[in-house]
Amino acid sequence: MTPNLAPVAIMVPVLGFAVWRRVRSQFGRQPIRRGRMIARIAVFAVIGVLAALGGLLNPRLLEGLAGGAVLGAMLGMFGLRLTRFERSPDGSDGYIPNPWIGGLLTALLVARLAWRFLVVMPQMEHLQAGAGAPPPIGNSPLTLLVFGLLIGYYITYFSGLLVHHRRFEQAQTAARTP
Repeated sequence: MTPNLAPVAIMVPVLGFAVWRRVRSQFGRQPIRRGRMIARIAVFAVIGVLAALGGLLNPRLLEGLAGGAVLGAMLGMFGLRLTRFERSPDGSDGYIPNPWIGGLLTALLVARLAWRFLVVMPQMEHLQAGAGAPPPIGNSPLTLLVFGLLIGYYITYFSGLLVHHRRFEQAQTAARTP
């Protein structure tokens, strides 16, 4: 295997698995896992802060990230309104997310990653051919807008799920108490 194809051969299956997991988690009943949700909120917050630190050198990148985070937070609030909570017969709590929002975000992320891959691959080949200085490879404001959209959506959505789940539990307890 040529050296320039090794990262591609590694990343394509990893990205495929990640996309498969995301798509699977957007359909049907999902269990409430408070610890995982809190961990995801923390991870997305750290990723957002790191991306913002990288954007300090280029204000356009920071604008894309911030704009995406605001749009993502608004989409997360909308997604919460479309989410249903339920308790299964065995007593476990769960929620049913809106599959259209999750599918749209997944498709947007995959499309943007594919586009960046198609743009960066010729630049990598140009570099390996030794044709002088390569064109700059870096993030674009649109890429960070998409990442900001995901970060804002998932922080808002998981935070809202935790709050709504607490209210759902209180309502269930009040309904059982005479």
